[in-house]
Amino acid sequence: MSLRQMEYFVTVVQEASFTRAADALHVTQPALSHQIKALEKSVGGALLERLPRGVRLTPMGRAFLPHAELAVRSAARARRAARATVGAEGGELQVAALHSIAVGALPDVFARWRTAHPRVLLRLHEYATAEALEEAVQRGTADLAVGPEPAGRPGTVVPFGEEELVLVVPFDDRFAGRTTVTLPELADRPWIRCAMEPVVHGERFLDWACGKAGFRPRTAVWTEHTSTAVRMAAAGVGVCVAPAHIVRGAVGEDCVVLTPDPAWRRSLTVYARVPPTGAAAAFVDLLRATWPALRTPGPYEDCVSPEARPPEAQPPAAQLPAARPSAAPAH
Repeated sequence: MSLRQMEYFVTVVQEASFTRAADALHVTQPALSHQIKALEKSVGGALLERLPRGVRLTPMGRAFLPHAELAVRSAARARRAARATVGAEGGELQVAALHSIAVGALPDVFARWRTAHPRVLLRLHEYATAEALEEAVQRGTADLAVGPEPAGRPGTVVPFGEEELVLVVPFDDRFAGRTTVTLPELADRPWIRCAMEPVVHGERFLDWACGKAGFRPRTAVWTEHTSTAVRMAAAGVGVCVAPAHIVRGAVGEDCVVLTPDPAWRRSLTVYARVPPTGAAAAFVDLLRATWPALRTPGPYEDCVSPEARPPEAQPPAAQLPAARPSAAPAH
């Protein structure tokens, strides 16, 4: 089998049609069909079921597809990496990020990047959860991912800053004159929840945090996006939890931001399957230079009040280590 055959197969699946795939690939339909049949002969069975209108994956095709997609994307990434060896002066950089980071923090980073590297095209892929982001990187969707430290350790992981969760209330809220609030003080309040809420120990973060504080949050509204939840909270529908960078940097100009006591923070990383070079390395350097220094490394669930933390558990002075390669998972 060849890379071209896998590229043809992936395109047919994406287009759900031999005709549309042939147009997208700029080849004739007989030539495309010939390559798919050769691929099927190579793997030992049918990958696609031809239907009167379109195509459908066979069980063998479903098993083969993620590996073919990874091969095609890895080849594209290899071409970009090869071109990037001469520096971040041209080409394309694919960046994946959580939606909240993309909305709240990356616009400034991208603006700085465009000033420094105007000839490098940026393609942004947004994901709702850290799990979806990490899975996308494993599939080879992007050159770099920006989000919390991945559980799977995909290759190279570089901490560059921290994310703080804050509470959002309207200007006429009874806590509007304060800067901090404890979670038990909000036990009687309705909450705006978001499908992008992180998961901690198998629970959504707010359920976990409120449970530790002795109550269950009363949900008033479920939203799909964090930015929507912030706007709902600003309008007085309820309290919402959101990353500070999306509230202060994007959609929170007409609301009050409260810091929970103790604070909720976790480290953010930029990671990739292979060590960043050229444009990717330059983007990592820009992230580390732009983001506020890392103060409290660790996931949200590690955040406890200073009085409750034993002396040996106090975090050391913030240091941003260099890119550290870790063992990539076996394929």
